[in-house]
Amino acid sequence: MVKLLLQREGVDPNKPDKNAQTPLSHAARGGHEGVVKMLLEQEGVDPNKPDNSARTPLSHASGCWNYCVTAEGCVTAEEVVKLLLERKEVHPDHPGNNGRTPLLYAARYQNGSATAEGVVKSLLERNEVRSDQPDKKGRTPLSHAAEAGSEKAIKILLGREEVDPNMSDDNGRTPLSYAAGYRNGAATAERVVKLLLELKAAKSDQSDKKGRTPLSYAAGAGNWGAVKILFGREGVDPDKPDENGRTPLLYAAGYQNGAPTAERVAKLLLELQEVKSDQPDEKGRTLLSHAARAGNREW
Repeated sequence: MVKLLLQREGVDPNKPDKNAQTPLSHAARGGHEGVVKMLLEQEGVDPNKPDNSARTPLSHASGCWNYCVTAEGCVTAEEVVKLLLERKEVHPDHPGNNGRTPLLYAARYQNGSATAEGVVKSLLERNEVRSDQPDKKGRTPLSHAAEAGSEKAIKILLGREEVDPNMSDDNGRTPLSYAAGYRNGAATAERVVKLLLELKAAKSDQSDKKGRTPLSYAAGAGNWGAVKILFGREGVDPDKPDENGRTPLLYAAGYQNGAPTAERVAKLLLELQEVKSDQPDEKGRTLLSHAARAGNREW
């Protein structure tokens, strides 16, 4: 269909829609390698044209997990990115209105770690791409990769000298904080937390602006493996309250996605003598109160 239309007189291959997205931008975000190649061959097509959000075709291709997910992941994303990077007009580090660069979108990829790895590698081969550039909320590619549980992207980023594993965002959260609070699999959270602690010695007890630590987020997400790793680290306070007086144990008690998981995390914390089991939060709610509200009856 695209080939047929491009052969018709009067068809503008660079005509934007109301969001200022061109056919190339749509093809790129869909991961359609053949269509992208066909459009790039057309006279007048701008491969770096930003839309109303200031996102370029490369930005959409790098973050195409939102649109072209298959059982194997977004299988053509890497090839589309490579096609666009071959064009000298394409700015590989162009930020959108939210400050997110193509690398940042690639690091956020959640539906195929191999795809994220290939796109991240392709982008970092360009000297213009800054591997630790934050967006307008202060979040770096490593921060987004940690939140998405994108292990291969994390390994690549941690291998870069300029990447700071302790850079906090505007809310004071670090990549370790996001990894500890990962909610799509305790095993992934555990592996990512290990990566951050072992490869670049991330600070294990750094509080955010609400006073929450990585241990607090791990307990609240039911990531018992991450909890075990964190409270085994020197300097970690297992009973540290946040600004609302809630300790990691209180967050574990309020976990609502499975009583056995909440019980497992709570037992790990209660084994420590310094953890107070009857300490209420700022609203006067105790461990029993939080457990009862969450329906965690087994403990």
